[in-house]
Formats: sequence, C-alpha cells, structure tokens
Amino acid sequence: MAADFEAAVEDGLRLSKRIYFGKDRAVAPPKPHTAMERAVGCSYLPISPMLYAVISDPAVVDNPDMPSYQPHVHGRCDPPALIPLQLNGVFLEADCYLHTAFVTLSATWRLHCVMGSRSCDCRIAGSILGVEVEVPRKSYGTEFISVDSDKASENVGKTEGGGFLKAHIFTLTVPQATVDGGTNISVKMRWSQKLLYHNGQFTLRIPFSFPEYVTPAAKKISKREKIELNVTAGPETEILCKTTSHPLKERRRQERKLGFLYDSEVLSWSSNDFIFSYTVSTSHTFGSVLLNPPLVGDVDRRDMFYCYLYPGKKESGKVFRKEVVFIVDISGSMRGQPLEDTKSALFSGLARLGPKDLFNVIAFNDETCMFSSTLEPATVENIENAYKWVNSNFVASGATNILFPLNQAIKILLDNSDSIPIIFLITDGAVEDEINICGTVRNQLTNYKNISPRIYTLGIGKFCNHYFLRQLAMTSHGHHDAASDVESIESRLEGLFARASSIFLADIAFQNLDGLDDLEVFPCQIPDLSSESPFVVSGRYQGTFPKTLKLNGRLGDMSGFTLDLNVEEAKEIPVSKMVAKHQIELLTAQAWFSKNQELEKKIAKMSELNTVVSEYTSLVLLETQRGKANADTKKIITVLQYKYWLQSSRKGDSHHKEEPKPKVISTMHNIGLGYGSLSATGENIPSGYGDPDELEAAEVLAKSGCGCCGRCWRHCCCMCCIQVCSRMNDQCGIVLTQLISAVACLGCYSCCSACCGGEE
Repeated sequence: MAADFEAAVEDGLRLSKRIYFGKDRAVAPPKPHTAMERAVGCSYLPISPMLYAVISDPAVVDNPDMPSYQPHVHGRCDPPALIPLQLNGVFLEADCYLHTAFVTLSATWRLHCVMGSRSCDCRIAGSILGVEVEVPRKSYGTEFISVDSDKASENVGKTEGGGFLKAHIFTLTVPQATVDGGTNISVKMRWSQKLLYHNGQFTLRIPFSFPEYVTPAAKKISKREKIELNVTAGPETEILCKTTSHPLKERRRQERKLGFLYDSEVLSWSSNDFIFSYTVSTSHTFGSVLLNPPLVGDVDRRDMFYCYLYPGKKESGKVFRKEVVFIVDISGSMRGQPLEDTKSALFSGLARLGPKDLFNVIAFNDETCMFSSTLEPATVENIENAYKWVNSNFVASGATNILFPLNQAIKILLDNSDSIPIIFLITDGAVEDEINICGTVRNQLTNYKNISPRIYTLGIGKFCNHYFLRQLAMTSHGHHDAASDVESIESRLEGLFARASSIFLADIAFQNLDGLDDLEVFPCQIPDLSSESPFVVSGRYQGTFPKTLKLNGRLGDMSGFTLDLNVEEAKEIPVSKMVAKHQIELLTAQAWFSKNQELEKKIAKMSELNTVVSEYTSLVLLETQRGKANADTKKIITVLQYKYWLQSSRKGDSHHKEEPKPKVISTMHNIGLGYGSLSATGENIPSGYGDPDELEAAEVLAKSGCGCCGRCWRHCCCMCCIQVCSRMNDQCGIVLTQLISAVACLGCYSCCSACCGGEE
C-alpha cells in the first residue's frame, strides 16, 4: 500500500503541471523527485499530516480561480492520482503529562487543483485517533464503535484508501459530494504519543515538516504557523528545559506547569519536526501515585490509580549481572532485509554485554540451532565467535516452531541469586499452539527459586500474533514491542536491548494494598525499573487508598530497596486517557488467552470511551448536514429574535428545528494489529506484504480450484494474483473469468470421465 500511495502522489504531482497560476506566480510548479533524490531516500510518504485530492478524471484538474482552458484529457487515472493540497495555515497544540503527550493539529487546506464546477474526494493522511473535517455545507468526524453495535451493522460502504500505510500513517477519505474546487477545508487531527526517555531526559518529537509543494502559489496569501506547548510534571518535580527546534517563548510558569508559544507569519512552511526536550532534576529514584475516579460512561466503576517512578542517577549505576539468551526466527519469511536488520541489532545487543555477563544464541525455524550447549561468558573472543556463527547459520528457510527453542532457553538459564535471566524472542510468524505455549512457559517460570527469567518479545509485521507475544512478556515481568514494518526492526530491537541491559531494580512489589477490595494491577506482573525507561503501573480498586504507597525491590548489587510514594488526587492530569491504550493492549492479550467474551465487550467500551484502537471496535466516518447556507455568511439576530428563540426552546416549541443527527457513511473494520495469520506463516510470506484477511480469502479461492486449475494455483503467489486482478479493466476481467470457467469445466469433465471409465 505504501508503494502504491507514493506512485499515486508522483502521478498527482505530474498532473499539477496543468494548473495555471498566471505569469506572476510566487513558486514554480511542483516537480516530482529526480532519480537521484529517490536513490538517497526521498519519499512521497507524508511525514506530517497531509491532505490530498483524489483524482480519477484528469480533465477536472485546473485552477478554480483562473481557468486555463487546456485541451481535454482522454482516459482516467486508475488507480487515482493524489495531488497534495495547498496549506493555508497550521496550528499545533501539545499537552504533555508526565511521559505522555496529547497532540492536536489544526490546519486549513484549499482544493486548489480542481475547477470550480467539479468536485473530488479528499484523502487525509497522518497519525490519527480522532478527526474533524469542516466544509461549507457539511462536517465529518470519526468515532470508534463496537463491532456488534447497530451502527457497525448498517449498510454502508467501506472507505476506499482507508487504513494504515505504515504504523504511524493512517489514511481516511472524505467523500466527493461535499468538496468542490476552490473549497477551504478545515481539518483537526488528534493523537497521543509517548515521550522518548534517555539518560534522564524526556524528548517530545512531533511530525511538523511539510514539503515545498504545499506552499500556496499566490504571494498575498497569509501563511501562519502556531505552536502551543504545555508541560505538566508530577508532584515535587522541577522541569529544566534543554533544547527546542522552534523559537518558543515562555508564557506561563506555575508550580509543576510550563507553557510555551510560537506564533509567526512565514514565507514557507516548517521543514523540521517539532522537538522539545527537558529534564526532571533528581539524583535519587522518585515517583508518586495519582488517583482518579472513573469517567462518566465507564463500564468499570472502580477508581483508578497511576503509579510512576523516574530512575535516579545514584541507584541506576547498580545494574544487574545478566544471563541472556537470544532466540531468533530464521524461517523463510525472514529472508532479506528483516533477517539482515535483525542480525545487525543482535550484534549491537551482544556488544552491550559486560565481561561478567553470560549469553547464548538460538536460531530456529522448524528446527533449532544453538551457538553453544551452555551459557558462555561475554568475553571479546566469545563475542567474535558468536558473530561468525550468526553469519554462517542465519540462513532464512523452513517453517516456524517457537515452543522448542523457548524450552531450550529456559533450561540452560541458571537459577542464580546474583543475576537476572533474560530471554529475547524475535519472530514474524504465528504458530498453532500459542495458548499452550503461554501455559507451559508460565508453569516453568514458577520453578525458579530466585529471580525468574524475563521474556522480551519483538513481533515483526502483521502475520505474527502480537497478543500471544505480549502475553508471554506480561507473565514474566518482561516487555513486548512491535515492528510493524521492516524499516523499524533495528531501532525497535535496540530499544529492547537498551531497556533490558540497564535494569537496576527488580522484583518490585507494593506492600500496603491488602486493605483494598477488588484490586486489579496492569500489568499483572509488575515490571522492572530500567534507567532507559520510566516505571509505570496502573490499576483499578475499590476502597480507601492509603495516603502513602510503600514499594520495595531488589537492586543490582542484591541489596534491598524501599521507597514511600506520596498519593494525591490527579486534578489536572487525565489519568484515564494516559493509561487507556496500555490497558486495552494488556486486556486484549488476556481476552485472547482466556477466550472471555465479557472481557471483550469491556475492551470495546473502553475503546469507544477513550477513542483508542482495539480489536473489538471499528472506525466509522460520520457525516452531519449543516444546511444550505454558506458557512462564510453571518446571520444578524436581534435581541427580540433571540428572546423568542430562547422561550421557544424552553417550551419545546414545535417550530424550533432540532440539530441534524450525524449518520454513518463508511466503516473501517480490522484496523488493529490482529491475531496473525497461520496461512501466511505456513507459506513463508515476508512481513509487510498484504493483509492477513486478504491472504485468507486468496487461499480459499486457490483451494476452490480443481484438477489442472488447482495445480496452477499452487505455483501462483496469492498476493500477486490479488494485486494483478485489482488493476484489470472490466473487459480484461470478463475475459479472464470466462477463461478460468472454461478451464475449470474441462477439469471437471476430465474428473467425471475418469470416474465413469471414459463414458460420456
């Protein structure tokens, strides 16, 4: 999909040459990237939120204000071309609470490339959790609804071009009927993201880089950039600002709060992402507990708590000695860049080991291959030997079997009292016995008398079951991460290695929560504290929470650690929204493991309430009519008219018109990670190629053939067939259908002849 999107944008930029801006234009017509620019990594994928005109008929492309009367263009664009729209203004607002940022980007775009008498679809692309679109006669918005609700079952179309291009790029299409040439379109996008944390410094990085070809061509059009940033820290913390990418002015400084503003008229839009970094000054590990009542409409009426810890410089120097086993999937689907990037990250992880650490490497497909039969010291010589062994044995082939290498890793780990055992599992496939694997591993971990093994998992692509991998990590005090595309494998793995190699506080426990009723903690096994990541645990409870939470654990030098955390009400910090995504992911893993339908319904309600993607909700696009009056026309209302309207509304006057209700015009199903694909794993289809549901459908189609048809299908790639068929015109499709039907009839005839002994 990403490659098709880039090709459509390139076609759109070529079509943009038809637009005439007059002799005195401020900018040259947009130009596609040259071959050299593409070679060095220039891409048409949007870095920041963008809006595109979806052009099927190239004849409609023209300046709505100044027609050029160009010759008619015959033919259509199939697939449609995408022309980036002109950006007239942008406002970025970010609210940071502890380690979470809630971002709202409001922008005004103009449909500058379609003649005034015509209209077209418009496609939004960016990091999206909630969208609001305003056009003169209608407004649109998105909403998450349960897959079992009445709205989800309405007879509406599926949004074309909707879904994820990449993990951070979501697309949504606004229908053609409302967007005429020359229309100004107001778009507001919302999403949340985690702040990066490294060496005691928080960094907020928001996509805010726009290509040159979205700059308006007219000189007199005002181009205004605005950024508003609010930072709210926890109790008893002091914020020290470090760096910023844009010239922010401090406009507010209060206890625990900082406010900044950037507002400027610009000649061209920002070409850099917005980056802001700050530190929280402390030398010791510290934290706090925030309490919050349930939100209105929450199905879970228990109160919420949010516990966080920031690693201190004094304690974080005492990291644990480690026993590490790397388990790497080398099945056929890992062939090429996925395996090469995994090897590169593995070498980086081995280089992080200290001389007192022990390690081993296991490569698996349908068989296993071990670097050594026992754990080896991480000496320079052994690390060099491991490099050579990996280069010679990491050859992608075969199927996927996860249980056997996991059992081998757990067996060779030593049950020592002065080290922490860690297993890294990297895979891109799904297996049939995943629930059994989780139960088996959980039982094996209970046999450890000292520190039990931590399992860190990385799932690559959509064909592996991320909830199975999360369940493995959750039951072992570990951590799960996902590399949704090949390009992010190396960075995700290095992040996991950095987190695990810097653990300095383990076996963390809360001491004085026995008096609470119906206590539930997320995750159920409290994770370790690393110097590369803050500690965050949330939960639900009934009863009276203690005024001080007592926490203890074990430091890297095996000494004990205790800490008293202050407890206070979260008056201005939206605890529910901060923990919603993490809790939904953990609960979904539990629901998958336990097959609990009531838990699935609860997750769907949480997704609807907090506008977070889940496996049990769909994303719908709602349309609201706003009347025939032009949005720019202001109606003058006298005081007497206002009083009459007010009295009528109070009395329920029948002449008072009700606000139009929004209606569902399109639905997008299955936008979550999904539960993997056994068929794609069995066929060793590389990660990132196609959707699991499409592959399942293609497999059914392939198996439905008989005789020579079935033998032909076995030699075809299902995804290739789908892509080829999607690009055929109607006449070619009819001919191909007739040909396949004829061949199928011949196959059936030959089968019947064989059964009847050659009689007709």
